[in-house]
Amino acid sequence: MGKKGKGTGSFGKRRNKTHTICRRCNAKSYHIQKATCSGCGYPSPKKRTYQWGQKAIRRSTTGSGRMRYMKDLPRRFKNGFQEGTEAKKLTA
Repeated sequence: MGKKGKGTGSFGKRRNKTHTICRRCNAKSYHIQKATCSGCGYPSPKKRTYQWGQKAIRRSTTGSGRMRYMKDLPRRFKNGFQEGTEAKKLTA
């Protein structure tokens, strides 16, 4: 290969993967030897967040996804979380 050092000649020798896919954040940030994710902090129960990374927090906070459960809550709350009822028929 090339000469000794960290430059161009050394890049051909780099063939070991340090990070793989994380099962929680789905990013290629899970360090195999350390067994921790550098993105979300998995397997720690608390998600890894810092105040200096406001944009990163914004990307993965509530409302950035589909919100399959939470988008119905205001309407259900307004009706008192009623279930199993049917609308009354309008008689004109």
